[in-house]
Amino acid sequence: MRRLWLIFAQTVTIGLAVLFVVSTLKPEWLGKQPLFGASVVAVQQSAQPATPTVAATSFRAAAKKALPSVVHIFTSQKSKTRRHPLLDDPVFRHFFGDGADSDGPRTSGLGSGVIVSPNGYILTNFHVVEGADQIEIALADGRNLNARVVGSDPESDLAVLQISEQNGKELSLQAITLGKMDDVAVGDVTLAIGNPFGFGQTVTMGIISALGRSHLGLNAFENFIQTDAAINPGNSGGALVDGQGNLIGINTAIYSRPGGPGGSSGSGGSLGIGFAIPISIAKNVMEQIIQTGGVTRGWIGVEAQEISVDLAESFGLPDTNGALIAGVLRGSPADAGGIKPGDILLAVDGRAVKDPQGMLDLIANQKPGDTASFRLRRQNKVIDTAVRIGKRAPPRRERE
Repeated sequence: MRRLWLIFAQTVTIGLAVLFVVSTLKPEWLGKQPLFGASVVAVQQSAQPATPTVAATSFRAAAKKALPSVVHIFTSQKSKTRRHPLLDDPVFRHFFGDGADSDGPRTSGLGSGVIVSPNGYILTNFHVVEGADQIEIALADGRNLNARVVGSDPESDLAVLQISEQNGKELSLQAITLGKMDDVAVGDVTLAIGNPFGFGQTVTMGIISALGRSHLGLNAFENFIQTDAAINPGNSGGALVDGQGNLIGINTAIYSRPGGPGGSSGSGGSLGIGFAIPISIAKNVMEQIIQTGGVTRGWIGVEAQEISVDLAESFGLPDTNGALIAGVLRGSPADAGGIKPGDILLAVDGRAVKDPQGMLDLIANQKPGDTASFRLRRQNKVIDTAVRIGKRAPPRRERE
């Protein structure tokens, strides 16, 4: 009996010793956290995948889909030189000819465009074709065709061209697929396609850096996509596509030193900050231009000012949202609707106004002739008033 008891005691002792060693040196064998080096905060760690995933390393399918729809635009126009007084002298004209029909010196420009319809409609920037009297389109397949301006919208820097028929033959064009802005988010991969520096069709890659960029001083209406895909002079009017090759924007401008923000047809090179007009805006402008030849926007005749922190404190406002009405044009729709200087515009038809740019966009989207509800703050009171929307006049063009 004594012998059995000694065997039992020795077995227990050895077992306890092994348990102590294992729990000290290899606690994970027992499903426990180590005593030293234990996690001091609860964190969520990704699980180890069973099989390694292969990251997407090529966007050849997206490029192949979009490339045939991106065109090069070559423009020319007569130089704006003053007519020599001798050309108006009757004696000079009698002996040397009129000279009025001579071509004279011409200037040329280049840019890009996107075929958005098999009917030959092309979206591009207004500044690409501004003042041009001759427009030639170079297709991806090598064909060169003439085009005409269907209409333009300087306030959004967009223009619609249409390719002329080739000797009466039916055009064979590949139109790009339009994407949806609801599916676009910061961090998505983008491809910029165009004709930088006239080198030829070029694809660059980046991501969407930001959405809704405004206050850049480029256009009257700004709601840009910001991307770090390389955009250079000659890319203006080209395509910004997503990873599936769908059009999500029209490349418009870059930030470049010297000179700051400016059209990508200007001087300077890419610094990784480029801007494109969202396809949702471009499509709306394009449809209006094709239907009516121009873009119609709402207008009420007010001058708005941004609400600073100091102004918000002086007016007793909880935040800086809204637009301070600094002036009201006499006889304008705003004047008829009872809006007064000093009012703070809070909402238009139930949509909140964040700043003067947001106010301008909301009013511009209203249909002239319709009546919209405007919510105002006046002397710590919130009031609603109805305003009959007027028509925004087109921007004045400088005389040549």
